[in-house]
Amino acid sequence: MHDEIYMDEALALAAEAAAEGEVPVGCVIVRGDEIVGRGRNRRETAKTALGHAEVEAIADACRNLGGWRLWECTLYVTLEPCPMCAGAIINARIPKVVYGAADRKAGSCGSVCDLFAMEYNHHPQVVIGVREEECAQLLTRFFQDLRGSLRARPKWKRPER
Repeated sequence: MHDEIYMDEALALAAEAAAEGEVPVGCVIVRGDEIVGRGRNRRETAKTALGHAEVEAIADACRNLGGWRLWECTLYVTLEPCPMCAGAIINARIPKVVYGAADRKAGSCGSVCDLFAMEYNHHPQVVIGVREEECAQLLTRFFQDLRGSLRARPKWKRPER
């Protein structure tokens, strides 16, 4: 039951990202029954490749808890973590990851590869598919709208000489 409640919080952050033209991914980090970190995609607005929801939520949780080891926390994210985010999760020692939609192009918790199963010093437990339909629909709608707006945009033409 708690997984769905916290995924709803992550979905709300993903919707905020979509409203700002960002890929709709949201993330919360929970210790006990308290959200200690929040993040959402900000790659476009922050102009950084590091602007992923998980990285932002991990940084927020570290600030709020006063340390980099998040060994008592669970991370909830709407989309399966990419290699960078999976690495950050391993480095932060987060013991449990819950995600909604699989990422068949960059997912590193089982879809493309499974970094958590490799010979690192930390192996988070993974729960897959919480609020999967809502997470996937948010992403699908975002990319459909984006493709539609790109098609409607005037095409650049080389000036005549």
